[in-house]
Amino acid sequence: MSDTTGTTPSATTPRTTATTPRGLTTVSFWSDDVPAAVAWYTEVFGVDPYYVMPPAPAPAAYVEFRVGDYQHELGIIDRSYAPAGAATAPGGAVVYWHVDDVRATYARLLALGGTEYQPVTPQGDGGFVTAAVVDPFGNVLGVMENPHYLAVLEGREG
Repeated sequence: MSDTTGTTPSATTPRTTATTPRGLTTVSFWSDDVPAAVAWYTEVFGVDPYYVMPPAPAPAAYVEFRVGDYQHELGIIDRSYAPAGAATAPGGAVVYWHVDDVRATYARLLALGGTEYQPVTPQGDGGFVTAAVVDPFGNVLGVMENPHYLAVLEGREG
């Protein structure tokens, strides 16, 4: 997106230091029912988790998916491992996953049992469109049409 001057920061002027965040590694969601969450997200993402701990036949306490063009990770963690005082209601930060058709994806997530958190919302005139649902396990899942994501992807592949 744009900075406060309305311009897009240049990809050719890195500001990376040893302490500068370089990108998302894992988004973690809590669930009281890990097997049900795994089944739901397997349907949403169209892939099986690549990591399950502990291994079967023990019940899974942590499961990880690798998703999309950059293989970003989504972890599902048994809520019993949440830190003391962790929120149990949806809220806080929304992580948006790029999709090619936010309206169709939003409708699909609702059909799969998600509930509305943010309706389909155009964000200005730059082609950014967002929506979010609360998954059946109480986590907020955002989806977004993001022209910047596509430009970065095209630069990586080109």
